[in-house]
Amino acid sequence: MDFVTNAKKYGVRAILLQGLTFLSVLTSAFMIWKGLSLFTNSESPVVVVLSGSMEPAYYRGDILFLNNGYSPIEVGEVVVYKLKDKPIPIVHRVLKVHTQRETGEQFLLTKGDNNSADDRGLYNPGQLWIQRDEIIGRVKGYVPYAGM
Repeated sequence: MDFVTNAKKYGVRAILLQGLTFLSVLTSAFMIWKGLSLFTNSESPVVVVLSGSMEPAYYRGDILFLNNGYSPIEVGEVVVYKLKDKPIPIVHRVLKVHTQRETGEQFLLTKGDNNSADDRGLYNPGQLWIQRDEIIGRVKGYVPYAGM
């Protein structure tokens, strides 16, 4: 009933124009997101820090910009990873790197700067290392407190 009243008041063309404008804004945002994903080689090129485990480097609410290049990951880099069967990505620093000589495949051990122990307690049962395919990206920049 309210829609019919608004259609009579503003006209069908005005309502269609508002709908098309809204759809174009959504489409533009989606295209920008997908473009950033392709450019950074990351499924999620922008993430928000959700916990205090990386303080004082990053605080809750900081927006992180990620890149997932093909070069080997080094000790000390901050990475964002997502484990199988766990929906929330984790932002932590690489503590140790194990590289297989034959294949060059990397296995990583991570730890939050503000945590007393490494992340093996967060990994899936029986998992001792993170594999490269679980990495969403490496932190390349951030905006403090912008994601609150």
